[in-house]
Amino acid sequence: MEPLSGLKVIEMGQLIAGPFAAKTLADFGADVVKIEPPKTGDALRKWRLLKDGTSVWWQVQSRNKRSLSLDLRQVEAQEIVRKLASEADILIENFRPGTLEGWGLDPEALLKLNPKLIVLRISGYGQTGPYKDKPGFGVVAEAMGGLRHLTAEPGRVPVRVGISIGDTLASLHGVIGILMALQERHRSGKGQVIDIALYEAVFNCMESLLPEYSAFGEVRQAAGSALPGIAPSNAYQCADEGYVLVAGNGDSIFKRLMKLIGREDLGNDPQLENNDGRVKRVAELDAAIGKWAKTLSTDQALEALDSVAVPAGRIYTVADIANDPHYRARGNIETIKMQDGSSLEVPGVLPKLSRTPGTIKTLAPDIGQNTDEILKEIGLTDIQIANLKERGVAFTQ
Repeated sequence: MEPLSGLKVIEMGQLIAGPFAAKTLADFGADVVKIEPPKTGDALRKWRLLKDGTSVWWQVQSRNKRSLSLDLRQVEAQEIVRKLASEADILIENFRPGTLEGWGLDPEALLKLNPKLIVLRISGYGQTGPYKDKPGFGVVAEAMGGLRHLTAEPGRVPVRVGISIGDTLASLHGVIGILMALQERHRSGKGQVIDIALYEAVFNCMESLLPEYSAFGEVRQAAGSALPGIAPSNAYQCADEGYVLVAGNGDSIFKRLMKLIGREDLGNDPQLENNDGRVKRVAELDAAIGKWAKTLSTDQALEALDSVAVPAGRIYTVADIANDPHYRARGNIETIKMQDGSSLEVPGVLPKLSRTPGTIKTLAPDIGQNTDEILKEIGLTDIQIANLKERGVAFTQ
């Protein structure tokens, strides 16, 4: 049995942050009912590259879920949500603040119906504060959280990380919050509301950024491929134009690295024994390693670094990932069979639990694929369901 088997989860909202959190719970056995609007469904269905009219991303984000299609602007649909919430363990939403309240589905009202309910609310700026009513997407959150300022070559325009990392970080913080709230509920028997903002999830991962500013007035600047204050740690170009990433910043690792590149003089220099001394001479160290890397191909450099246990790697494309035996051996890539019989490779389930691992159990659903069965579970008859569909309250594709 999977670790979250028996948990009932309602997923409201769309795109990334809320649905990713629900997907993580579904992968480990939670029964996730995804509520999406009639006809169009979740907008993610049309994002990025489409296969037979639907994004292949959809198969990752919505696997293991059931789809209930409701027009939440209608009172009867809102009443269905209340009924579901009265029997659920968790409700996840990532609407703009005030949306649930506008439908009469605010967490306070839902908790009166079901005091054990745990509500995860993910939004751009959170449910409180002067910015709470502003629309907030990941691109804005990543900038406000401090990440974008650092993601650049010195003196160049800051660039965005190539994925919606702010949404995913908020989602993972949300899952952590849910698990803590579940643990606390064992003692109190009560649910609670978890309020996560995209920007603060990014900010929470910014390491020593704020303490350095508070203590020294230091505003960390972009450093390209290097990691400021840690040396040597950088990307070095090889003879074949490829790059090797080297993390030689551990004290003993640094000595092995210097011996490998023929610079034992640096490895034995008392000024370079510790990281703070190496940071002061980082340009010198980068030049020495860069000179060595230029004499070898990427493969040769990696083989040499591996031979002396210096952490190193290449810059992977998705093609490299898909063909890497380590990814395969650890189950990071799984193959699913689509409805048309074709195969699709998708990321495996994480994290890996030794005794009760998560699994991919079902394909991502069509819009409203499970509407009838879910409505029957809360006591509606076939006639009532047909009536709701006729009036556009519920929908099945």
